[in-house]
Amino acid sequence: MLKIIALLGLLCFAMLARAEEGYEVLKPTQPVQHPEKVEVIEFFWYGCPHCYHLEPAVERWLKTKPANVEFIRQPAVFSEVWGQHAKAFFTAEALGVSEKVHADFFDAVQNKKQKLVTEEELLKFFTDHGVKAEDFHNAYNSFGVYTKLRQAEGMGERYGITGVPSLIINGKYRVTGTTAKSQDNMFTVTDQLIKQESQGK
Repeated sequence: MLKIIALLGLLCFAMLARAEEGYEVLKPTQPVQHPEKVEVIEFFWYGCPHCYHLEPAVERWLKTKPANVEFIRQPAVFSEVWGQHAKAFFTAEALGVSEKVHADFFDAVQNKKQKLVTEEELLKFFTDHGVKAEDFHNAYNSFGVYTKLRQAEGMGERYGITGVPSLIINGKYRVTGTTAKSQDNMFTVTDQLIKQESQGK
């Protein structure tokens, strides 16, 4: 009995230590797309003001991230509206215009208060950014975009995502504004975990 109590005490101490370090451990560990690199996934939603306010930090970090880091933006899907925004993201990927429209999509939703959920609303947004109407419709209604959207619907549960923005490091660790004590500290914690994972590769 004393051994069990001691082991439980050590387990609780380890969990508290990790919480103090600014991250949570994923159980079970999730597979990564690029095993030769350290993978960082950002779960976000265009309608989330916290995600919007994190974007400048994301962009700064991308300019200085280590070469062995693979960064993946992953739209979270917790409702129909979130799903439509995720579909817009995957449509932009299919069209090869993700970098061109990502910041503007955030701006349109957060500052211009555009809903951007119907196919007609999204058509106008994309054509305003130089995409041909036919190309938009083909991508938006493609099997590839449909498949990515279906996959996205189950990813939140897989990674234990309860809110956004959330960062997943190498399929093992979850960093949020809460675990890191602030959004400003999220990438500080992430960089520490990247260093730790890089040493293990």
